[in-house]
Amino acid sequence: MKLKNYLLACILSFIGFSTFAQYGSQKKADNLFNKFSYSNAIKVYKSLIDKDYNADYATRQLADSYAFLRNPDSAVVYYKKAVEQENIPIEYYYNYAQALRGVKNYKEYRIWMRRFKKAGGKINEDNLLKDSDFVNSIFNAKLQYFLTDVNFNSKYSDFGAYEHDGKIYFSSSRDEGVSSNHIYGWNGEPFLDIYTANDRTDNLINHKSKLKGSINSIYHDGPLTITKDGKTIYFSRNDYNKNVLGKNEEGISNLKIYKATLVDDKWTNIEELPFNNNSYSTGHPALNKDETKLYFASDMPGGIGGTDIYYVEINNGSYGEPKNAGNIINTNKNERFPFINSEDVLFFASDGHPGLGLLDIFGTVSDKNNNIVSVINLGVPVNSSKDDFSFFMNDDGLSGYFASNRNGGVGSDDIYAYDRIPQLKIEGTVADTLNNPIANATVELFDKNGNIIAYLDTDDEGYYEINIDRDSNYNLNAKKEGYTDNTKFVSSKGIERSIKSITADFVLNYKKVVIPITELYPIYFDFNKYDIRKESTTELDRIVNLMMNTYPDMVIKIESYTDSRGTAEYNKKLSIERADATYKYLINKGVDPDRITEYNGYGEQNLVNGCDGTFNCTEAQHQLNRRTQFIVIKME
Repeated sequence: MKLKNYLLACILSFIGFSTFAQYGSQKKADNLFNKFSYSNAIKVYKSLIDKDYNADYATRQLADSYAFLRNPDSAVVYYKKAVEQENIPIEYYYNYAQALRGVKNYKEYRIWMRRFKKAGGKINEDNLLKDSDFVNSIFNAKLQYFLTDVNFNSKYSDFGAYEHDGKIYFSSSRDEGVSSNHIYGWNGEPFLDIYTANDRTDNLINHKSKLKGSINSIYHDGPLTITKDGKTIYFSRNDYNKNVLGKNEEGISNLKIYKATLVDDKWTNIEELPFNNNSYSTGHPALNKDETKLYFASDMPGGIGGTDIYYVEINNGSYGEPKNAGNIINTNKNERFPFINSEDVLFFASDGHPGLGLLDIFGTVSDKNNNIVSVINLGVPVNSSKDDFSFFMNDDGLSGYFASNRNGGVGSDDIYAYDRIPQLKIEGTVADTLNNPIANATVELFDKNGNIIAYLDTDDEGYYEINIDRDSNYNLNAKKEGYTDNTKFVSSKGIERSIKSITADFVLNYKKVVIPITELYPIYFDFNKYDIRKESTTELDRIVNLMMNTYPDMVIKIESYTDSRGTAEYNKKLSIERADATYKYLINKGVDPDRITEYNGYGEQNLVNGCDGTFNCTEAQHQLNRRTQFIVIKME
């Protein structure tokens, strides 16, 4: 009763805000979190905690979000709450310790690091970043990215994978059919062209896979970015236009950014962008979310390092002056290959920020005003001791590509596909015994100790879904007034990391309605017969009247039996015939067949007395067992 009152109080406290909206909020928060939009995710996680919806999970996510925003003062508050949770993953001991280090509480830091190790935690010194930044330590405390094979790599250089409308675009120097005059002297490989693949398993990539149109030249082409409508492409190319190779005063052909439009499935109308310059390079274009900014890398004079990240404003087809992305991103060395995901989070490659090797891939973190406040090294396995670059993330925030020249690859540079562990959910339907969906049934999620974690109501189709943690055990309870509760055990332990959903469907039985025994009588049969007796029609007609007039929504079940005389097999058959005769009588009198959920015979089961053949019984005693009885399933 306390739980029921508690749920009612919660519902009344936010009229109109359904529990499905709460689930939708958690889904939104997780989506923002996966896309590095931590400041926006914080707002939603806080609202979930305020509503006590999956609060333990939201607390952990909130702590991580504050940590990645370089706010250890707030992070330690929520990490402290997180480590007090039952069955908390031990990585949160480590995260709490790192946040304590961030606020210079070194005594507590050492205590929680010892607790982390005592709980079985291990620190691989080879995989630790070279700096002592607490944010990177937390971000890389657990493996977040998992690599999968890309079949279209060649023995040459492949990079810059970019997915749009189900097609993968990438740059490659695999064209072995070119003449020796068009071999890039820097690495002895053919110049880059842009190719397409159908998916990561596509291994039939050849000259026919080149991008259709006039983008590919005899010099370097790519990487690229494409507008959302798929009609405009921005790409890097050597200073080569109208069959003329441009060079600077030192005889070097720099990179420039061009754009082209799609006409009849071919890329044409190539234009050089106005901020290019013959004396320095501009390349690696990337559009922001609303396509009002074009980011790129350049070694133009006045920068912070060798190559910096810049951007220009786009306004009705015109381009502003290049602006340096600033010293939080750019260092005194080299920043290249910018990419902006669907939440306007910038990723880039750098050999100037502390990392694992040469070029490493970094993500940026912005505050609530969208100002970039820090960068995060994406850690292993995205980064290695070699060059890692050209990062791309799909809109789901859970998959994408990058390139690397690490050991074990096929060519000089290879494309790697990654997947992040997706959020796991339990989903299913709640239905009655006739497989009709039950709307507004309450589904409750409990931890293994019986503490309620979350609850929500099913939609009109009886559907529900709830986010859960991996490697945990839960109990689910489905209930609705007028039905018997149903509880299921669900475990997420040991499931594949690619699995996104566990199904748990519920069938709720109607509660049997207790009505006076005088309301429904059984009917009886003659020995070895299934004919409806004349006196039985009186009771059957009463039942017809009850179902069609008094209780127009009443649903019943028919159960028929025999006495113990005869074989069990024969008695089973005879009882089925009695049930069938009873059913047909009611239907012929106008009762809707859908209101009789079942009519079946059970032979000599469920004797009403002890006349099981072990002693002599009178005929009157046997008569009591030769019957059809009516079970009320539903009254209203």
